[in-house]
Amino acid sequence: MGKARPAGARRPAPRTPVKANPNPFEVKVNRQKFQILGRKTRHDVGLPGVSRARAIRKRTQTLLKEYKDRDKSNVFKDKRFGEYNSDISPEEKMLKRFALEQQRHHEKKSIYNLNEDEELTHYGQSLADIEKHHDIVDSDSDAEDRGALSAELTAAHFGGGARLLQKTAPQEEEDKPKSRKELIEELIAKSKQEKREKQAQREDALELTEKLDQDWKEIQTLLSHRTPKSENREKEKPKPDAYDVMVRELGFEMKAQPSNRMKTEEELAKEEQERLRKLEAERLRRMLGKDEDEKTKKPRHMSADDLNDGFILDRDDRRLLSYKDGKMNVEDIQEGRSREASSLEEEEEGEESDEEEEEGQEESEGPDSCSDLDSNEDSEEDLEKPEEEQCQAPGGGSLSHGQRAGRAAGSELPYTFAAPESCEELRLLLSGRSVEEQLLVVERIQKCNHPSLAVGNKSKLEKLFGFLLEYVGDLATSDPPDLKAIDRLVLQLYNLCQMFPESASSSMQFVLRDAMHEMEEMIETRGRAALPGLDVLIYLKIAGLLFPTSDFRHPVVTPALMCMSQILTKCPVLSLRDVVKGLFVCCLFLDYVSLSRRFIPELVNFLLGILYIAAPNKQSHGSMLVHPFRPHGKNSELLLLSSEDDVATWQRGSLPLHWASGPRALTTAEANHVRLSCLATGLALLRRCVLMYGALPSFHAIFRPLRGLLKEHQGARSHPPELQELAQSILTDIENQTQLCRPLICEKSKPVPLKLFTPRLVRVLEFGRKQGSTKEEQERKRLIHKHKREFKGAIREIRKDNQFLARMQLSEIMERDAERKRKVKQLFNSLATQEGEWKALKRKKFKK
Repeated sequence: MGKARPAGARRPAPRTPVKANPNPFEVKVNRQKFQILGRKTRHDVGLPGVSRARAIRKRTQTLLKEYKDRDKSNVFKDKRFGEYNSDISPEEKMLKRFALEQQRHHEKKSIYNLNEDEELTHYGQSLADIEKHHDIVDSDSDAEDRGALSAELTAAHFGGGARLLQKTAPQEEEDKPKSRKELIEELIAKSKQEKREKQAQREDALELTEKLDQDWKEIQTLLSHRTPKSENREKEKPKPDAYDVMVRELGFEMKAQPSNRMKTEEELAKEEQERLRKLEAERLRRMLGKDEDEKTKKPRHMSADDLNDGFILDRDDRRLLSYKDGKMNVEDIQEGRSREASSLEEEEEGEESDEEEEEGQEESEGPDSCSDLDSNEDSEEDLEKPEEEQCQAPGGGSLSHGQRAGRAAGSELPYTFAAPESCEELRLLLSGRSVEEQLLVVERIQKCNHPSLAVGNKSKLEKLFGFLLEYVGDLATSDPPDLKAIDRLVLQLYNLCQMFPESASSSMQFVLRDAMHEMEEMIETRGRAALPGLDVLIYLKIAGLLFPTSDFRHPVVTPALMCMSQILTKCPVLSLRDVVKGLFVCCLFLDYVSLSRRFIPELVNFLLGILYIAAPNKQSHGSMLVHPFRPHGKNSELLLLSSEDDVATWQRGSLPLHWASGPRALTTAEANHVRLSCLATGLALLRRCVLMYGALPSFHAIFRPLRGLLKEHQGARSHPPELQELAQSILTDIENQTQLCRPLICEKSKPVPLKLFTPRLVRVLEFGRKQGSTKEEQERKRLIHKHKREFKGAIREIRKDNQFLARMQLSEIMERDAERKRKVKQLFNSLATQEGEWKALKRKKFKK
């Protein structure tokens, strides 16, 4: 019992928790160098130890727990009914859970699960009681009804038999139920009775079938009408449909057979070299007349018992029997023996060479042989000639058949050739031969010196490309130029270029560089350079055929383009031959840029000059010419017609290139025809340029000077109507091109306003903030500063988390090591104890 408090006494105030004085060693004071008025200082006094302990405790509760559960993926889910439903009362939850549990127990989980708590019964009796009765079912049935049960037996054993038994039982015995044994006996008797009835029905059916067969046999003899065989076949065999026919055809089709493997390039080159060697050996043998000697030899004796298997005796003395004037010829036999004795050694030495030559002859006679056409033609011509001419020698004597064959083989083209070491050797090999023979010689040189056959063949064929280029230049500079041979040799140049592209490009670069140096030297000495010869033009054409012309930059095509540009700008046009050469260079330009559609100003300028020197009135259009054309002078009217009478005889055609070769005197009519052909070619090239450059934005600006010249040519009456129509079509194409670029127009400048003397308002901001910035900029800078601060704090927290995890991992490792040391020490202690006991036992035994 406490003392009673007086009525006037005050009630004591509630106690407030008193903060414990912090440890002075844990307090950290953040001093400021300068005190700033108006700035609120925070965190001037801190407790780093308390903060560290709080952070460690937080990491232990969060980060450490996640670290320990890092490899665990199981999650506990409470699936009880209504566990997370707050709308249902606890009593309702319990009742519903109980109902579901009872329903789960009473439901049958699986129809195949017999090990349940429910008891299986039959007729209200347990199966365990029924299994005590050993009922034997009589199965004296036939083969057809074996294994079948009657309806009564099935109903009695498998349910539903109560009703059946009630129906079959007599009305008198309803009150007195029968025993189980009586019911089973009754069922057995009924089943036997049913089986007997079925057997009787089966026997009656067999008797009726036999009787029906006998009646049919008696009636069958009376039936004389038969259907035709064709109708029977049609009825029996229906026509197969299209699918069956296709399936049968596919079954008889020839199946694909495996072929031999594809040979490599080295194997093909080796086979071709061997074939050419054998053909060359055969040709030399024919040239020396060895074939004729073998043919003139007398045939050897062949016995009737000869098997013709190639077996030859060492020496066969038997000779064919011959008669002369009714007597046996003995002298020929003796002479033959002496000849055989003397030539036995020669035959043995030449046996190997003969076998090789026979093999080469067999291969040459096969379908793959490529014997020359000239030799076959020569042989046919020899057959057509009379025998006297064939046997007549150049000196007046007669030639034998062997000498004629030797001469034919000597004039035949050899099959093997050594690679030439200089252009002179190649010129000696090809000079004096037809175009087909020249191609055949170059092809055989490539096959006999394939790079896969020997080590030095690659360098030989690389030199062959340069020699062929030089030979093509010789053909072009010859009088007249052999353009057909050059056209056929381009294919061999292409093959060599595909095999050795680097050496081919270097050879072509050397040729073009040489041509450019000659042009530059001529310009330095004379001040002008003549258009190059036909060989340089053909080299430029070959360069466009061998190398790709659509590349942006190419080591061969780019110098070729530069060379053609120099030709069209630095070489003045002084004659009709120069016009033909310039038009040929224009054709090359269009071939080069047909894919890339690169704009060539030299080409358009040269075509403008061609139209200028062919225009009759040069004062009306007012176009400006640049080098190499001049607006005035002798060459400014180079393509003007001297006589209008030659217009009627002119026919439009291609401009032959051989006109650009050596100088040839032309008549007045021929000169006028050449002028008209040059003008027609220039117009055709201009039309190609219009179609190719129509997509350029500056198209109309480029082709504006050409419009006046085309109108002049269109209105010139001295030109044929065909050229006037061509000029009109080009004008139409130029005008139909759409204007893709817009002309430049100066922008209309806005009027400068008058200078107004308005006061400038400057907002005075509070002290400490950054001056000269809007609210958006200040907010942006604040967010940037906040982002930097948060970013640094996040990095600091991540670093501390990593250090905490490292300490936890180190502690785990040290605990595992301590446990392992403890277990090892325990094992050593037990082993030491066992060792001591064993030694003590051993001492006792020793003392005894």
